[in-house]
Amino acid sequence: MNNLGLMLIGAGLSMDAFAVAICKGLVIKEKRRQKALIVALFFGIFQGMMPVAGFFIGSLVSHYVMDYGHWVAFFLLLAISLKMLWESRKTCPVLDEKICIKEMTGLSIATSVDAFAVGVTFVFLDVVIWKASLLIGGITFGVAFLGVRIGNALGERFEMKADLIGGLVLLVMAIKVLLDHYSVF
Repeated sequence: MNNLGLMLIGAGLSMDAFAVAICKGLVIKEKRRQKALIVALFFGIFQGMMPVAGFFIGSLVSHYVMDYGHWVAFFLLLAISLKMLWESRKTCPVLDEKICIKEMTGLSIATSVDAFAVGVTFVFLDVVIWKASLLIGGITFGVAFLGVRIGNALGERFEMKADLIGGLVLLVMAIKVLLDHYSVF
């Protein structure tokens, strides 16, 4: 998978964090950069670590399903994209203004479970996991920082569109996995 593909996956995966960051920005009364940086660090670190964890778990079982790896990658990406599209209908969860480790860890895990599953697919797509992890984590950091700032400034209107966009990007990537496997392009 090339850098553009990894960046698109990173952008798609970051949309959950973006939506939650906007919600967090809505409840943070003071528009300080420090809180946006803390939220972005949590989301970026977790989103970057989860593909690595998924990759190593996937590596343990890959020899059992290697002949079907393209299908595994396709169905995991398809499932994640459909989940994100379904979740795009929801509104912001109720969040607290303060930033505590327990809440941020829970939110970070919840928004990065998809990245774990994508990490499993990376085993079958010959992805350099450390490069992918840094790209995904970095993109998520930037997007989450922006999300908090947007939430501070503009409010709830953008939150639902983030999951929709992320779901559509991952759906396109799932289809691309199959098209690449069958050498359509």
